[in-house]
Amino acid sequence: MLLTLLQVKHLFADFFLQTPRMLADRAVYLHFGRAEHAFLHGVLSFVALVLVGAPLVFSVVIGLVEWVVHFHIDWIKGRYSEQALHTPADASYWRAFGADQLAHQLTYIVIIWCWGLYAF
Repeated sequence: MLLTLLQVKHLFADFFLQTPRMLADRAVYLHFGRAEHAFLHGVLSFVALVLVGAPLVFSVVIGLVEWVVHFHIDWIKGRYSEQALHTPADASYWRAFGADQLAHQLTYIVIIWCWGLYAF
C-alpha cells in the first residue's frame, strides 16, 4: 500500500503540480522553486506515511529527509543537464531524466525499508 501511495504522490508532485517557478533555473543551488517542489514531495510522503499508520514523528522525519534528498537529486540533474546543454531532443537529456527518476524510486524503497524496520 505504501509503495502505491508513494508512486501516486510522485506522479502528482513531479508531473501535475509543478509550477513554472519550480521548473525554472534548475541548475541554481539555492533556488526557491526547487525547495518548494522538494517540500511538496516531503509533505506528500508525510501524508502517505500517516495514511498507512506511521506515527507522526516518524512521518515528519521521513518527510524532512525526503525534502533534502529530493532537492539534491533534482539539483544534480538540473546542473548536469544545464552544463551539458541538454534539451528534450537529445538522448542524453532522457538518460539524465531516467537516472533522476530511478534515484527518486530508490528513495521510496529506502522509505519503505525504514517503515518496515520501524513498524515490525
